[in-house]
Amino acid sequence: MSAAEIDHTRVGSKSDALVAATEHQARARVALSAALADPSHAYLFRGPRGSGKRAAARSFAAEILAAAAADPEDARRRALLDPSPHPDFVWLAPTGAQHMVEEVRERVIRAAAYKPFEGGRRVFVVEAAEAMRDESQNALLKTLEEPPSYVHLILLSSENEGLLETVASRCQTIEFAPLPAEIVERELADGTKVPPYGGESSRRPEEIAAAARLAAGDVERAKLLLSGRGRELRAEAERCLAAALDGKCASSPWKALLDDAQAAGADVEAAVREALEEEAKAGIKRSAKEIADGAKRAGRRRRTEILELGFELCAAWLRDLAAVAAGAEEVVFNRDRLELLRSQAAGLDPAAPRRGAELVQETRRGLELNVSEELALEALFFRLETLLAG
Repeated sequence: MSAAEIDHTRVGSKSDALVAATEHQARARVALSAALADPSHAYLFRGPRGSGKRAAARSFAAEILAAAAADPEDARRRALLDPSPHPDFVWLAPTGAQHMVEEVRERVIRAAAYKPFEGGRRVFVVEAAEAMRDESQNALLKTLEEPPSYVHLILLSSENEGLLETVASRCQTIEFAPLPAEIVERELADGTKVPPYGGESSRRPEEIAAAARLAAGDVERAKLLLSGRGRELRAEAERCLAAALDGKCASSPWKALLDDAQAAGADVEAAVREALEEEAKAGIKRSAKEIADGAKRAGRRRRTEILELGFELCAAWLRDLAAVAAGAEEVVFNRDRLELLRSQAAGLDPAAPRRGAELVQETRRGLELNVSEELALEALFFRLETLLAG
């Protein structure tokens, strides 16, 4: 059956899986449901991590394949499995920080030239598309511009900056909004096994509420904040700002934030190197340099992620101080630290921590210009000390 001969009546109404996957993304659900009548050759699912892009992509792909299959129900069932055994469904996720150039070429670009093994369509999903090197993205352009009629590509991206505009402009964009804090909180309470905290074995509702708000709609970040590393990072950010409030920045409290980021990066680098070495032993062609470079990139990416989260936590704490000082506790993010915030905000002019939050964000943006991280943090916290402690 050719793509032109596909009977779209087989799609019927929206599948249960697609409805469930886009439960909290009404705009995406409407757009994808309408697209099933005549799917485009390329889509870009764009939005923060944890917003449902992966589940929506798998469900949408399952409907595309089902519409072109002799047995739609069986095709849908196999496509929804993770990993999927469907021969016309390719899902490419990065190993480490970036996609390997040769994997993008072999599994997507060259594979797209082959006709479907069954049915009338093939679907290729590239997870974390921003993690493709420029070389891979440029190589993908021809497939995006002149795809075979039976090929549908779905790119998933959480970072707009990493995807070339020439690639993004050739895709139909489906936006996924950050999840409301209430939804993130519900998912954390229902589905996350929270590690013990301070000797407690039960979950702490106020900590889950804080993580949901600090994560800014990112479920994966919220889960990180509830982990041992995330809790320690929150504590370090609080200690840094307590030092600024008490006029004790001479002790260099910000170094703990750098140490946390460095340790997180080293852990990921070691894990990715081990995984890549195991794949090389299993027969996947990778040189020692590719393994080393891939592991280092993964480590750097994790280090940057943790350090940026540290900045965000500092800014959030300062915004909360301003809110408490102004008598607006209902908008506080760190809901599990209200007593400490009240103590620190006593007699504080709300304008001071509000300006402090702006300084934190200005410093974070400045790091993109390759400024020394340690010097930038030192300058930031001495400015905060002058602002908050006088």
